[in-house]
Amino acid sequence: MEKKSLFIEFMGDSPTIKIMDYLLTMGELDFSITDMAENAGIGRATLYRIWDNLIKYKIIIPTRIIGKAKLFKLNTENEKIKKLMEIDDMLILESLRKKAEEQNIKMTA
Repeated sequence: MEKKSLFIEFMGDSPTIKIMDYLLTMGELDFSITDMAENAGIGRATLYRIWDNLIKYKIIIPTRIIGKAKLFKLNTENEKIKKLMEIDDMLILESLRKKAEEQNIKMTA
């Protein structure tokens, strides 16, 4: 069984959250629709179902066209996305703190 990311554990295991998690993890890189679906662990049909909302709310933005493939990336200028990035960072820092505390407890025991 695949281990869920901290972001997915916190926000829920929906297709939209899986896409958000993948794009947050990959930062400024851009991807085709197929790449996003495969790497987020959802089907293309599922991604197409939520695609209009991703565009409508400016969660993703088009970046370039390579051949027939149109590439998109996370819109890091979107204020809502900036807040999600902060949440993701906070979850990571909290996890690191817990692991450091566990290591200290093991070393002193």
